[in-house]
Amino acid sequence: MSAKGFFRGFADRAIAGSGETSANRKPARIITAADASARLEILDDFEQLGLGWIWASDADGKLIYISESAAEKLERPIEDMLGEHLTTLFETDPDNPSEKSDRPFKFQLSARSKLVDLIVRFALGKSKHEAKQAWWSFSAHPKMDRSGRFLGYRGNAKDVTVEYEQKIQDSRLAEYDSLTGLANRHRMNMRLDGILASYKAAKRSCALMMLDLDRFKHVNDTLGHQAGDQLLKDVAERLHNIVGDRGEVGRIGGDEFQIILPDLDDRGKLGELADKIIQIISQPYPIDGERAIIGASVGIAIAPYDGLDCREISNNSDLALYSAKNGGRGQFCFYSADLKDKAEERRLLMEDLREALANDALELHYQPVVRVEDNMVVSFEALMRWDDPERGPVSPALFIPVAEESNLIIELGEWALKRACRDAVKMPKSVGVAVNVSAIQFANPAFPEVVSNAITESGLEPERLELELTESVFVGDSETVDTTFKTLKELGVRLALDDFGTGYSSLSYLRSAPFNKIKVDKSFVDSCTQADQNSAKIIAAIIGLSSALGMEVVVEGVEAFDQLELVKEKGALFIQGWIYSKALEFDEIVKCMDSDEFRIEPDGPDRFRSDRRTVFRRIGIIHEDHRYAGVMRDLSKSGSRIEGLLGVPVGTQLVLDMGGGQLAVSTVARTQEAMIALEFETPLVNDGAGGLCTRHRVSPYALAAAGMPLEALPAGNYPMQLISGDTARKPQFMETQVSGS
Repeated sequence: MSAKGFFRGFADRAIAGSGETSANRKPARIITAADASARLEILDDFEQLGLGWIWASDADGKLIYISESAAEKLERPIEDMLGEHLTTLFETDPDNPSEKSDRPFKFQLSARSKLVDLIVRFALGKSKHEAKQAWWSFSAHPKMDRSGRFLGYRGNAKDVTVEYEQKIQDSRLAEYDSLTGLANRHRMNMRLDGILASYKAAKRSCALMMLDLDRFKHVNDTLGHQAGDQLLKDVAERLHNIVGDRGEVGRIGGDEFQIILPDLDDRGKLGELADKIIQIISQPYPIDGERAIIGASVGIAIAPYDGLDCREISNNSDLALYSAKNGGRGQFCFYSADLKDKAEERRLLMEDLREALANDALELHYQPVVRVEDNMVVSFEALMRWDDPERGPVSPALFIPVAEESNLIIELGEWALKRACRDAVKMPKSVGVAVNVSAIQFANPAFPEVVSNAITESGLEPERLELELTESVFVGDSETVDTTFKTLKELGVRLALDDFGTGYSSLSYLRSAPFNKIKVDKSFVDSCTQADQNSAKIIAAIIGLSSALGMEVVVEGVEAFDQLELVKEKGALFIQGWIYSKALEFDEIVKCMDSDEFRIEPDGPDRFRSDRRTVFRRIGIIHEDHRYAGVMRDLSKSGSRIEGLLGVPVGTQLVLDMGGGQLAVSTVARTQEAMIALEFETPLVNDGAGGLCTRHRVSPYALAAAGMPLEALPAGNYPMQLISGDTARKPQFMETQVSGS
């Protein structure tokens, strides 16, 4: 039997088994294109099943036909939909665009091109924030007449709500942090990439803040990972509340957060925001009956000044964060080009500091605390000093944070305690000595024993030793902290709370910790004579509170007579500040106290002015279209003293080119030969690293228009005409050579 015959026989037997033979089988009814009623019946069946719907629009984009079951699915009368424009009824999701295209629905319709699986959301009467939403997949072809005139769209649609919402959820999980709900690193990088790409063309700015939590690991270790997770959620909520709609906050891993701030390049405003973030993040967190205290450090980079792409801006904000953390934590820092070399500098500084400690090359100087009633010295604060053979004097603000990065601070602290106790024994018994204690030292279980050994070995009376602590010692395990306090009090030493008023939970410390003294922070004294500040009221409140609690108060940082008179008026009894004395070498103190008494008369300026920093910095001086070379000798927020030009009249307007696009418009206030005193039109702002910077910078786009970066231009005719259109003029002033002394 042939294969054809075999299969025919097999088919006949199958039909016979079903009770039907090939002889009596009815032929199928074939529906042709001419049978309009049958075709319509099939179309109706298809639409009623809900597997898909048919729709059509006219040339103007208005809906002229849609399956009735589609309207029923949307819970809308079909009459409300017919005649409406498609863009009124449907829209692409701006937050989750279709993979097929990220162009708006209106644009795609106006292009009159084929639509293939375009995801749209039913928009009529429905907010995207409402719980019930409908998502459709649209496909359609443009219909043309014989002359090529567009008649509208003919297409089909199907409901993909379940699938699309799952896709959105999956996408969210891929882009958002599951613990805090903030954007994750992937989303933040995509957002920053997109913003910088679009802003580059528009020549707009965008700031990036990198934030790292200080002491988070300690809280995590002492209170547990569950408490650590809760802490991260609380931090995320606080950041979201602070930033609001000004930018986007993300958690990029561990205890690191990132904030994108579009169209913000004012370093004054950015510094204020960073300060606010640090202060609010540093407030205590009540977690499971415990009090967790952390801090925050912030690094800031701004496009286009500090980089043009995501990688460059992220790296530079990281460098700024590293600098902020190493500057003592609880600080912010703006990126600058010289930060790239600081990591190596810090490594070398650490090595040299270890060597200096081993070789006894460190010293303690002592700043007097004076009783204002009779100007008698009642105690001294021991302050560490390091005079490096190559670097010269190194600021404690620089080397103490370096020591805190390792256990070197514990060795350094033990050395300071022993040296201060030995020196104090040689002083009259009427005075005591105070030693600063870092949070890392205080957390060391052996710390009370170190204090006890220092007292015993020196023979100093315990009540003459005072330990100065800050709020940072109250981190983590409160039981351990309480035990350390109790042991120290049993030794008989005095305890002082330093930098009082700069934190948020000081009152609770006063209630629970056995302090003998409170020290009012210098930041309040600096602004206490300014009418628009509340510092004077705060100083008065602290003095009143301390008096009620039976504690002594020392007001720190008094430098001028207007400050001295004000704090005395508010009730201050003890003062520590330059108006009496800077820190003195031990030998000077011994000479002054030969008679067992040490009286210091106040001496200083009548009025306090903001810090003027002595500098030696090569800068550009721009007058009209000419650029001169000069040297900046000192700098404050309000002005500067520069050297290098002769014949500059008082009242002349100059622009200082401080590098990196920093241009400071200024007016000549005084002149003496080649030395010029300038007043800035706009005050400088804190750069977060102990320096000053301009609020704004000239964009690299404008610098490029001028031909090259300003600080790279040689002396001579400055091509500002490329920007302003002015013609070049002859230089009006004589440039002098400035030595590097």
